[in-house]
Amino acid sequence: MANLFARTRLLESKIDEYLNHTSEVGLLFREAMKNFLDGRLDEFEERRGKVCDLENHADELRREVERQLYIETLIPESRGDVLGLLEQTDDVINHVKLALMQVSVENPDIPAELGEGYLELADYGSRAVQELVMGVRAFFRNTAAVPDHAHKVAFWEKEADKVAERLKRRIFQLDIRLSHKIQLGNFVMHVDSIADQAEDVSERLSISTIKRSI
Repeated sequence: MANLFARTRLLESKIDEYLNHTSEVGLLFREAMKNFLDGRLDEFEERRGKVCDLENHADELRREVERQLYIETLIPESRGDVLGLLEQTDDVINHVKLALMQVSVENPDIPAELGEGYLELADYGSRAVQELVMGVRAFFRNTAAVPDHAHKVAFWEKEADKVAERLKRRIFQLDIRLSHKIQLGNFVMHVDSIADQAEDVSERLSISTIKRSI
């Protein structure tokens, strides 16, 4: 199938930049969580600030793409799918920003025996985001590659769910205050939400890809 943006190079460039931001946010999420778990709070806040900056710029790029699609009446047959994918991908970035903000605000006391599980959960979320970004890129250039990336997003989301359940069980077996258990359990959900959101976008991506093939 021909490149969706064969005659719209500027638009393609903006979407590429947007996806670069999404990929970087996913990578920063994992590193920021590692910083926090290692007690390197200055580095955590530095990476959290970078995520906020990328989120702001990604919003600007998304609005520019929307204006260009409507004002210049580009790719009208695929406009709705493109806009929907970008908006849902923006939710991934927002979930990362929210998760890191919650960590920053509450500064939870995470027992050492749980640190590895939280980091593993963040890592799987980051991997899901990277596969999602590659899948969205493939949607614009090579739709035959989309199912492979969608499958990998689903794989990492399932792995994240396994870790999340294991973490929650361990949390509620600890001899700590119930309020502390609830806080730690809430953080599991925040971190796990990254992989969940990536899978939500991936499912829409798969549907949009099928529509293009009909």
